[in-house]
Amino acid sequence: MEFKKCIRCGNFFVSLNNDVCSECAIKDRNDVAKLNSILNTMDINSTYELSINSGIKENTINRFIQNKSIEF
Repeated sequence: MEFKKCIRCGNFFVSLNNDVCSECAIKDRNDVAKLNSILNTMDINSTYELSINSGIKENTINRFIQNKSIEF
């Protein structure tokens, strides 16, 4: 187990393979569900546009795209 700093909130936590703490993991799951819902119902052309429509920070959206949590 490693002592890590959560990339979402900055708090320190212990984990084997997560980049976010357990509280932020829940927030990430909710954000991914919201983004997938928007992507399925709207024609979105950029991460900026997706950020404006969802209220989720663009750097968070980019992290989800890199982790393949959402497909854009």
